[in-house]
Amino acid sequence: MEEDIRKNRAEYSSPFLRPPVKLPGGARLGVWFILNMEKWDINAVMARSYIPAPQGAKTPPPDIPNFSWFDYGLRVGVHRLQKVLDKHGVRATVSLNAPMCNEYPEMVKSFTERKWEILAHGYDQRAIFLEEDERAVIRKTQETIRNFTGKTPRGWMGPGLHETFDTLDLLAEEGIEYISDWVNDDQPYAMKVKKGKMTAVPYTLELNDILINLIQQHSSDELYKRGCMAFDTLYEEGAESSRIMSIAVHPYVSGATHRIKYIDMLFEYMKRHEGVVFMTGEEVVDWHDDVIAKT
Repeated sequence: MEEDIRKNRAEYSSPFLRPPVKLPGGARLGVWFILNMEKWDINAVMARSYIPAPQGAKTPPPDIPNFSWFDYGLRVGVHRLQKVLDKHGVRATVSLNAPMCNEYPEMVKSFTERKWEILAHGYDQRAIFLEEDERAVIRKTQETIRNFTGKTPRGWMGPGLHETFDTLDLLAEEGIEYISDWVNDDQPYAMKVKKGKMTAVPYTLELNDILINLIQQHSSDELYKRGCMAFDTLYEEGAESSRIMSIAVHPYVSGATHRIKYIDMLFEYMKRHEGVVFMTGEEVVDWHDDVIAKT
C-alpha cells in the first residue's frame, strides 16, 4: 500500500546524527529573528485576549481593551523593535498577514526599504482549517503581498502555526519553498510533499514572546534570560555542526516599554561571540539547498 505522506511529513532525523554542516564562513550559529505582524478585525472575536470582561461575561465585538492593546504594537511597539534591529544591523523576517499591505502600507514599506524578508502569514489571522477554500487563501495571500512588494513570498507560516493534512502539498504546488510551522529541529530539513519540494526552517515556541510572556506569564526579562541560555547551548553544539536559533516576537508584546530593553540586551549578548550570523528565512533555505547540493 502506498504511504500516505500527508501523515508522515517529517521523517525522523536528528542534527546529532546527520553529517556535520557549516554555515557560510564556518559560522557556528545562524540567528533567525521573526517579527510577527498580524491584522485583527475589530468586528470579530480577538485572536487572543489580555484582559477578560467583568463578571465573566463573553465579550462581544467591539472588544476595545484587547483590540487597543494589540493596536499599541502597530502604533508604538513595532517602531521600538525597528530601532533595536537597526542599531544592531539585523534584517528581520516579517511574518505578515497579507491585508497589512493595504491597511498599513507605510509600515510594510518601511520593512521592504530595510530589505527585510516578508514571510506569508495567511490572509486573516485565522487558523487555516477554518477556511472554506485553503488554496484560495494561499493564492490570495501571495497575490496581495506580491502586488505590494513586487516579490512573491518564498515562505509560509500558518496563523497559529496550524495546518491541515493537505496544507504542505498545496503550498508546494503554489510555489512556496519553506514552512515555519514545524518546531521540531535546530537545523532546516526537507519535508515530504507530493510535488516539488518543501523545507522546514526551525521556528520556536521556546523563544516566543506569546508563550513566554502571555501564556506562561514570565517576567519582562525572561526572553533575554532564556535566549542567552539557548544561545549558549546551540553555540556550543554548533562547533561541530552549525545550528539555527530562531527568536519570535510580536510588537504588542516585546515592543512594550518594560520588555524592549531586553531585546536590545539579547542582541548585545549574541554579538559578543564570534561565528554568529544573522539570517532571514530565505537565506537559511538557500544555505540548506547549497548544503544538499554538495552532499
